Amino acid sequence: MSATTGTAADTTRAPGAVESAEPVRSLSPAVPSQARQAAKPAARPAFPVPGRGRRLARLLLTAATKSAAIAALLLLWETAPRLGLVDRTFLPPFSEVARAWWELAADGQLADNARASLVRSFSGFGLAVAFAVPLGLLIGWYRPVADLLGPLLEVFRNTAALALLPVFVLLLGIGETSKISIVVYACTWPILLNTISAVRTVDPTLLKLARSMDLSAPRLFQKVILPASVPVMFTGIRLAGAVSILVLVAAEMIGAKAGLGYLINASQYNFAIPQMYAGIITISAIGVAFNQLLVTVERRLSSWRVPADR
Repeated sequence: MSATTGTAADTTRAPGAVESAEPVRSLSPAVPSQARQAAKPAARPAFPVPGRGRRLARLLLTAATKSAAIAALLLLWETAPRLGLVDRTFLPPFSEVARAWWELAADGQLADNARASLVRSFSGFGLAVAFAVPLGLLIGWYRPVADLLGPLLEVFRNTAALALLPVFVLLLGIGETSKISIVVYACTWPILLNTISAVRTVDPTLLKLARSMDLSAPRLFQKVILPASVPVMFTGIRLAGAVSILVLVAAEMIGAKAGLGYLINASQYNFAIPQMYAGIITISAIGVAFNQLLVTVERRLSSWRVPADR
């Protein structure tokens, strides 16, 4: 009986023992949990340093590639006069030109002359854009207008602007009016001809699709013709931006009292050759900056285009 009772007692206590042992077994996996925590990967940095490093290296390589030709030209300019390859009287080293440029900028002559040229150039360029773009859209879209004005355009487009400079001076004098007018004339033709070509070369498929949607003529012009014409139109505008500066410099060499063309001409007469080259470099820098501004505006206006993979 006692053995049986003892066995029964053990049997009845076994479940209790199991229940009391469960909390102990639940604590046993503590070590594996610590191991799992230790095995977790380290937290990633907030900024991917390798990716940023590669992007920075790519940008530096692109900048170095684009500036390599200019750096080579400046190095040749500096060394050729010093080595006697050219006469340094007529082509001084670049360091002397840079020193002369700094002196002109320090005493205010460069700023005053550049301001006078920019006012004339931008005034003529703006008037040319305001006149040539609407006229080009009108000629390119309406055939009767093109037939009426076509012969007249062919006559004037083949007449160089500088060839008409004496005519502008005789008719308008040597003041600001003649200089701005010659810039307007010179800038009109690239803008006008490219705008006409832009309208006439719009994809016919786009026009058919737009007409199938029963768009009115004004809506068709606004939604299809204008956006499709922007790239070619801005090609002419960028050409006109370069022309506005080049023609103005030639115009300022005749009867002007201020401007970069006047500075270059006066420096030549006074045999101040470094100052002359300083004025030429300033014109080049203004032209590059103006072109980049127009490129930025073009990208904003034609952001709908998908860039081609190269």
